[in-house]
Amino acid sequence: MYIDRDFDLEGDISPNEAVLTQDLELDTLFGAMAVGDKFLLEVAKKAVLASLDEPEAILYRQHILADCLERSAIVREMYAIAVEAIEREKKVWSWGQYPEGMLHRSVEVIKQFVDLLKRLRHIADAHGAKFRSEGLTTLFRILAKELDDEYLGSVEDHLRRLAFRDGVLMSAGLDNGNKGTHYVLRKPWHTKQSWMERLQARMEQLLLRDRSVYEYQIADRDESGFRALSELRGRGISLVAGALGQSTDHILSFFSMLRSELGFYVGCLNLRDRLAKKREPICFPEPFAAGKAILSVRGLYDLCLSLSVKERVVGNDVSADDKLLVMITGANRGGKSTFLRGIGLAQLMMQCGMFVPAESFRANVCDGIFTHYKREEDSSMRSGKLDEELSRMSSIVDGMTPNSIVLLNESFASTNEREGSEIARQIVRALLETGIKVIYVTHLFDLSQRFYLARKDADLFLRAERLADGRRTFRLVEGEPLPTSYGEDLYRRIFGAV
Repeated sequence: MYIDRDFDLEGDISPNEAVLTQDLELDTLFGAMAVGDKFLLEVAKKAVLASLDEPEAILYRQHILADCLERSAIVREMYAIAVEAIEREKKVWSWGQYPEGMLHRSVEVIKQFVDLLKRLRHIADAHGAKFRSEGLTTLFRILAKELDDEYLGSVEDHLRRLAFRDGVLMSAGLDNGNKGTHYVLRKPWHTKQSWMERLQARMEQLLLRDRSVYEYQIADRDESGFRALSELRGRGISLVAGALGQSTDHILSFFSMLRSELGFYVGCLNLRDRLAKKREPICFPEPFAAGKAILSVRGLYDLCLSLSVKERVVGNDVSADDKLLVMITGANRGGKSTFLRGIGLAQLMMQCGMFVPAESFRANVCDGIFTHYKREEDSSMRSGKLDEELSRMSSIVDGMTPNSIVLLNESFASTNEREGSEIARQIVRALLETGIKVIYVTHLFDLSQRFYLARKDADLFLRAERLADGRRTFRLVEGEPLPTSYGEDLYRRIFGAV
């Protein structure tokens, strides 16, 4: 996910998460990525709302996603292995917090992990050379190097020894008062013997009365003796139990991180599959550094609308390079708000390294993405709509930087046109003077007309297209604002001709 750090599910995300989610209908996007999986849902929210701010970081993630799209079955298999590892670890019973119990559980968990590590190694050997992105080639190279035959064989050998089928060999010293100290588990010096070889060695020892070995046998009913022996055994293996527990946590952490990192790309695969069924176009956007206004799109459509309807959605072409203000006017129900939401979604998706819903898309990276949409009347009647709009805009401005983008949808239309236009005009001018990109959908003719008459090179005016017979094409064309939004078309369609 990142060139120089791990993906952190607990890290910070956009401070205006709730507003963006509501205005851009991000829950629809997240749901399409998660497909009912709660973990994938959390990964999608975190990744999409934690925007990247450098084109290089975006391209790094895009290249990985391109690899994943091309070889989706392999990526899904690796993700499934990571999920299986975490599920297997949960199913291994805990034997308590005493050394032998901890050791036994760690051994059983690592046995499960070794099998899955072998499967990852097999994938790396069989398919690693097919991937081209820096992120995935590095991952496969690490898997091939770290999970080689020598390492896996060594792990399995240690696991066999830790079963202690031949008993526990340890050393100890005597401290003050002849108390035992410095208990250390030792590796047996003899090779593994069959039961016949052990019986033969025992017979020879008894016949030759070998005194180099001393034994102490505990009676069958000596509970205190068995308890003391168990305590000695626990002291001998406590260090090993602790070390093995740390190794278990380390491998589990690897699988957890692998699940998180691959989870984002699996979510993207799920989304791609949904769009492919409808034959909706997608593309990898071209990100540009902040500082210059870049926005050029072809066939851009509202992703969330497409996910909510059966039909394909009409796309739009817009060239707004070097434009800080894009003002959109025109007929009611003509696709203005849909286009605005499409721009916001595409900007977010670009800045988290995803593909975007368009035939082509190029834009500059923004430090922050903000929305100011009209809201329903306050049911508690504690404040009026205009008061609420101004308060919300004040909060938005506090978080903006000169490289931000703000999407305004029917803002300040809650008062009369003259006052609403004047309020909006002053706010928009202040934002533009600060270098903030503004995309504004409005029916305030006085506002749009004044900006049009005083238009500058950095302004672009779009209008929702309406045919002569009143039909909407849901496309935006460049054009002067009109004093009507053709609301009468809707009236006739609903109530009939009068």
